[in-house]
Amino acid sequence: MARHAVNKPYEAPAGGWGSARSLGNILRQEGVLASGALTLSRQNKVDGFQCVSCAWIKPATPLPFEFCENGAKATAWEITAHRCTPEFFASHTVTELLTWDDYQLEQSGRLTHPMRYDAVSDKYVPVSWGAAIAEIGRELRAVSDRKKAVFYSSGRCSNEASYLYALFARVYGNNNLPDSSNMCHETTSVALPQSIGVPIGTVSLDDFAKTECILVFGNNPGSNAPRMLHPLQEAAQRGVPIISFNPLRERGLERFTNPQSVTEMVGGHATRISSAYHQVKAGGDLAALTGICKALVELDDQSRESGGEPFLDHGFLAEHGHGHESFIEWLRVQDWDELERRSALARAAMESTARIYGRAKSAIGIYGMGLTQHRAGVETVQMVMNLLLLRGNIGRDGAGVCPVRGHSNVQGQRTVGISEKPELVPLDKLAEQFGFEPPREEGLATVDACEEILAGRIEAFVILGGNFVRAVPDTGRFEPAWRRIRLTVNVATKLNRSQIIPGEISFILPVIGRIEKDRQAAGDQAVSMEDTSGCIHGSKGVRNPASPHLISEVRFIAEIAKATLDPNPKLRWDDWTNDYSLIRREIGVTYPEIFYDYETRMWEPGGFKRPMPARERIWKTKTGRANLITPKGLDEDLDMPEVGHDVLRLMTLRSNDQFNTTVYGYHDRFRGISGTRDIVFMNRDDIARLGLVEGGTVRLQTASNDGVHRELGGLAVVGYDMPAGCIGAYYPEANVLLPMNHYAEGSKTPAAKSIPVTIHKQSAGVVEPGLVVAA
Repeated sequence: MARHAVNKPYEAPAGGWGSARSLGNILRQEGVLASGALTLSRQNKVDGFQCVSCAWIKPATPLPFEFCENGAKATAWEITAHRCTPEFFASHTVTELLTWDDYQLEQSGRLTHPMRYDAVSDKYVPVSWGAAIAEIGRELRAVSDRKKAVFYSSGRCSNEASYLYALFARVYGNNNLPDSSNMCHETTSVALPQSIGVPIGTVSLDDFAKTECILVFGNNPGSNAPRMLHPLQEAAQRGVPIISFNPLRERGLERFTNPQSVTEMVGGHATRISSAYHQVKAGGDLAALTGICKALVELDDQSRESGGEPFLDHGFLAEHGHGHESFIEWLRVQDWDELERRSALARAAMESTARIYGRAKSAIGIYGMGLTQHRAGVETVQMVMNLLLLRGNIGRDGAGVCPVRGHSNVQGQRTVGISEKPELVPLDKLAEQFGFEPPREEGLATVDACEEILAGRIEAFVILGGNFVRAVPDTGRFEPAWRRIRLTVNVATKLNRSQIIPGEISFILPVIGRIEKDRQAAGDQAVSMEDTSGCIHGSKGVRNPASPHLISEVRFIAEIAKATLDPNPKLRWDDWTNDYSLIRREIGVTYPEIFYDYETRMWEPGGFKRPMPARERIWKTKTGRANLITPKGLDEDLDMPEVGHDVLRLMTLRSNDQFNTTVYGYHDRFRGISGTRDIVFMNRDDIARLGLVEGGTVRLQTASNDGVHRELGGLAVVGYDMPAGCIGAYYPEANVLLPMNHYAEGSKTPAAKSIPVTIHKQSAGVVEPGLVVAA
């Protein structure tokens, strides 16, 4: 379907009236203008529900409206008045629905009934819960090898559901528990334990109030975690330098008007967020960080020679550091010309950053997927740690590392056992607790599972939330392979593309959302989740379920477990379904150091914080110290052809009207795009150099040597302020260009922020810039 698109630069700050209008629009769009406002008043409150969107830190003293624009969109999306009923499925074949885009599919509304795919009619037809559960149990029992079944979970699942899901998979016989973390922050989970002995960030909101310097790498808070703009604004107003490194100039890192401030809204005031903004090229952060560290060492040399204050914390390094001597020697031999070429930054920019950072008594390092989704993502994250450790900025007030997680409980589900790595789970404790022998071999992470599916070796795949098929790389190859799976089970609240690419036997099973009341035999149930700072919070639903035919995720897991597994009196599935506090009691037995007195502590304002040894300068690493790890080189994308006349670096991007694969609309306000997502953003010099014109139609082709042709066409060229040689296109549409084997070494996180592509004119012709017609 052709769409008229408008490309008009947006000059207003993040937040402000643009955010307020967007909130009103989404509430009207979803038909919940009045009731939605009341629901939002309970969001991120101790007596309410935790946001279903991002995992940003929940404060002990919340604002009157403790939600951001995207959090409000996620809430409106879930409480929508629209319904996707059996009548909807009776009116549309799967073949027809495959022509719909992501927005159209999800806009059909909340799923109301369990459905089963009927290949004869090419439609989903109603099925009873009893029949669906029985058939799923039969199919899972019939799998030829228990390792050929996969149990995926989205980061929105509660701790309670996640714990039971992981337990079910292990009793079933495998550790095949890929999750959304594998696609975004698995790099963090690999890099940080090697450096400082913990897999998560070390900062709290209190640290933002005490810090003297903030460095931001590869993150766009205006769209991906807007509530973070509040502590950033407060820091900026105190005069704290905030230095940002990002290929695109994102509005949230430039200027912000607090929508909850009457003075700012009425007066049109905006706060400058970044004191310095450096547009590093895609894949150039490793070189930029190296340059900052090198400059810091050189400043320290100069200062010590003149009798001045050191720029390195030599006392910290002597007492706590390991590997710093060899790392510093490696820095000394790095060539400034090479660092400038690889980062696209001037030496002066890196030296200026080092000087400001080196004078601050405390500093926070923030990063997002702009760092984790590269081939050398693990080394790049560890370079952030090196920079912090050179000045002792771990285990100090106002200091630490802050990875910005995505899904609201992506961190919590890992804490309670969702992991393919058996060494991260107390298997001996589970064996004693539940009377079974857990599998000890490593399971399948997301990329591993995809590779097994491509090879035709997976027979059953259960998706507990999310849009797996749409989110993974190499979709042109993956979707046909997915159809060959014997059993696919989609547990969801909305229709998405994963569900309309059915396996041989395929179910769509709708569940209660987190915002809805979960009524079980023991009364209304609460759940819990963990935010990005490692704090665990309780959450209570506040609305009636969208349909009487919905069940909870916990009940779904319990029912398929009973239908699949042999009886075991220690596996009390019915009791756990009736009363979730019994699940929390089991979690406390499995993880006593974290979840003691769980039932009470989860309702503390601000939640309760899991143990964080690194904050106490206790290093749970192999060396027993904080490790400064020297990278193998400066190349952040090891299989990336050298960018030249033909090959460009493609970054996949989220729009302002989007959260992960969920698209709320066609209005990327901050980038000035509305009406379409068929866009490629380009440096204007590259447009001229390649003989293209703004508004022209092009296709992208992956520059790889694996013999697979990957192409995405019908894209309108939009000139944008970004480094030469770099281009951007929207995720998940551009996933078709991302090879399955293009992932971070060590973590297998897809390297979606630097895909080698070539660009080609398309015969669709040229239309006027600013008013393009996308195919």
